[in-house]
Amino acid sequence: MPEDREELEAWLVLLRAPSLGARRIRALLERFGSAAEVLRQAPSALRELGLPEQALRALLAPDERHLREDLKWLESPGRRLLCFTEPDYPPQLASVSNAPAALFLEGDPALLLHPQVAVVGSRNASAAGRAIARDFARALARAGFTVTSGLAEGIDAAAHRGALEVGGKTIAVTGCGPDRIYPPRHAELQATIAREGLVASEFPPGTPPRRAHFPMRNRIIAGLSLGVLVVEAGLLSGSLITARLAAEAGREVFAVPGSIRNPLARGCHRLLREGALLVEDPAEIIEALAPAALALGRAVVPLIESTPAAMPNSEGEGLDPEYARLLDALGHGPESVDALVERTGLTIEAVSSMLLLLELNGLVASAGSGRYQRIA
Repeated sequence: MPEDREELEAWLVLLRAPSLGARRIRALLERFGSAAEVLRQAPSALRELGLPEQALRALLAPDERHLREDLKWLESPGRRLLCFTEPDYPPQLASVSNAPAALFLEGDPALLLHPQVAVVGSRNASAAGRAIARDFARALARAGFTVTSGLAEGIDAAAHRGALEVGGKTIAVTGCGPDRIYPPRHAELQATIAREGLVASEFPPGTPPRRAHFPMRNRIIAGLSLGVLVVEAGLLSGSLITARLAAEAGREVFAVPGSIRNPLARGCHRLLREGALLVEDPAEIIEALAPAALALGRAVVPLIESTPAAMPNSEGEGLDPEYARLLDALGHGPESVDALVERTGLTIEAVSSMLLLLELNGLVASAGSGRYQRIA
């Protein structure tokens, strides 16, 4: 957040200006150097740039009431305005088309730099779909990924809750102002995420949820994530927009298959026909995204260090008993995750997470097709 009061207020004015948008804000800052300098320009200088009339009026005569409300919201602990000009603006988001000029944040902004997997799907998800989203989110969170979603009903909420249940981290990207709760029944969930994870929005405080906001929210979810998992989605689901945006940004897209008689599986099947990766096990996502997560470096290491089980060094010394049991179960040949679950008695989520950490510590290697082997 800009430390200079004038610059902060100028940013808030730019973000409130209707019809201005992220691209024009970026262009204005590139031309004049700072938000405050933009507002110092003469009316004629701004008009020469061809800005929309609505935006010009907002820049030349800012709404003082909105400015006071935004500043008041930012005064509370744990809240921040993160501008694209700041060094901790997430590079993976900055690389996508029309990335937001700024984000209003409540919670831990460092999570934006962690390796993230988006888990999205239908608002009207089935009980089975919600259970799958929850189980995948639990496993991904245990493996060190931050689970990102949109706080909607159904799959989104199940994913957020799954990550929180195992003490993992989750980011909720909303389609309204950061002070608004949508849907209202998620008030407690949003408060928990703000306290234990992060709530992010490009919309200023007080902005109500509108239909057009949700595709905009989806591009942020896609941009923040290393990959997007679609659990259940109809053919008209907004989750398909998230998946398409992720694919366009060069991110992995994963889809869970379903019954051909289930309308909520049709969107996933379309994604699979278009090249999404079919997944039946969280380990498949963890394996696919582990190299990209490692490339972030600073985001992965703190999560590994915070793992409650004692991790071994490169020689295998200091093993936690559960890790030793898993290594014994591996033997010397490639083994599937299912076989390891059966041999160790551990849950599939625990085995998937432990295998990733063992791989990162150089004791285990992927043998492909969801199988692993010890490194002698």
